[in-house]
Amino acid sequence: MSEIKVGIIMGSQSDLPVMQEAADILKELGVGYEIDIVSAHRTPDKMAEYGKSARARGLRCIIAGAGGAAHLPGMTASYTTVPVIGVPVKSHNSIEGIDSLLSIVQMPGGIPVATVAINGAKNAGILAAQIIANEDPEILKNVEVYKKSLETKVLKSAEKLS
Repeated sequence: MSEIKVGIIMGSQSDLPVMQEAADILKELGVGYEIDIVSAHRTPDKMAEYGKSARARGLRCIIAGAGGAAHLPGMTASYTTVPVIGVPVKSHNSIEGIDSLLSIVQMPGGIPVATVAINGAKNAGILAAQIIANEDPEILKNVEVYKKSLETKVLKSAEKLS
């Protein structure tokens, strides 16, 4: 795996089963990542420092997952110029994840957060890899192979139906 280029953060340990999917696909695609628990409400100083230091530490993308009020992606984005991908997490304190989705996607002008589907951490990982692929030919090749494998899988499934 290459050097760490993606940060995966989540509001609490309970988000890990969802956010692990981002880590798994990044590993499959050969993208180095770090993973941590960073709460916008319980550890705001840690969150601010994470965002402020991201680029200097070599991160080229941050994937931030949160449920409930889901402030982590947007608040992290307010502290960095590194692209942030938000993952709304359907958690015990969310309204089926809809509140989290709306909290993440409705960012004010000037503080963008790319947002994936509720519990869509796998797609967040793929999107992060595609961002990294803009400057890393090896990751680009890995993403191309992965995308081709999706096509092959669908074509084989269609063939079985015939």
